[in-house]
Amino acid sequence: MELLYFARIREDIGHSSEIISLPENVSNVESLIGFLRQKGQNYQTAFENEIIIRVAVNQAYVKFDHPLEDKDEVAFFPPMTGG
Repeated sequence: MELLYFARIREDIGHSSEIISLPENVSNVESLIGFLRQKGQNYQTAFENEIIIRVAVNQAYVKFDHPLEDKDEVAFFPPMTGG
């Protein structure tokens, strides 16, 4: 599984992407975030406020209950603003 991090999330974690094997206990986006939080303080900080996190799986916006497969690309980013 390829994970992509953007904007503040990338800054908090310290890198823009990583490849992981989908852990057995991870079945959806919400449980993936829980797994990532266990990887260290930088991940805890990045994912501390789920309300402001947006997620895309295979380049399509999804909700946190979206199921995951090991071949998925998952992107995390904060809400976009513009003007």
